[in-house]
Amino acid sequence: MGQEQFAALMPIITESLASRIVQEQKLSETDAIIALYNSKLYALLEDENTKLWQYSTEMLYRLFEEEQKTGSISFPDV
Repeated sequence: MGQEQFAALMPIITESLASRIVQEQKLSETDAIIALYNSKLYALLEDENTKLWQYSTEMLYRLFEEEQKTGSISFPDV
């Protein structure tokens, strides 16, 4: 995927994941976005080479939740 395509996709992924965080954790939209942007998961998601952008919102949310609970992320074999 080209950098231009990746840059266009990131806001869609971020919005979807932030919405899921709001829904599941009953946070305000602002707090959900702050939590997401401050996560290790988001730092990895920003790197197109990790290919995390291919994961579903559900999978990304599970990874986000795991990071919050344990402080680490274990990536599934897909």
